[in-house]
Amino acid sequence: MDVEMKIRGLMMDPVTQMPIVILRDLAGTALLPIWVGIYEANAIALEIEKVPTPRPMTHDLLKNVLQGLDTQVKRIVVNDLKDDTFYAMIWLEREGETFSIDSRPSDALALALRVDCPIYVKDEVLKNSKLSGPGADKFNEEELRKMLENLNDEDIGRYKM
Repeated sequence: MDVEMKIRGLMMDPVTQMPIVILRDLAGTALLPIWVGIYEANAIALEIEKVPTPRPMTHDLLKNVLQGLDTQVKRIVVNDLKDDTFYAMIWLEREGETFSIDSRPSDALALALRVDCPIYVKDEVLKNSKLSGPGADKFNEEELRKMLENLNDEDIGRYKM
């Protein structure tokens, strides 16, 4: 089963100073942090904040190519977690045919923001995630979960990319 989620925001891991994308389900009961690279976080932050760029960024280019090929992004799915690495699929539709493309979650999320498509996480991924990532071992799982759940808009906005 897939759980629909939204990007709650971005923050910096207080230990490693690596960016984390925070996903939250629509009911507000499930939370999934995904550690991403600086450049990928920047691409996500630019779109969240609607910052115009003088030239198309990579994800803007991808959006434009897909539109030029009359292909719609139907949804993205964070579909697997192996060895603390998340995996995602981008589901596309063209001429009535649906197909998927393997993707890093950060790229899929950046594209999802640009094309305004739904974001899903497989239920098994939510169950198997341990709020883990680089530096997560410095906190116990409950401390990290509480820190993430209690973030307010100022906390998230404080970490500019």
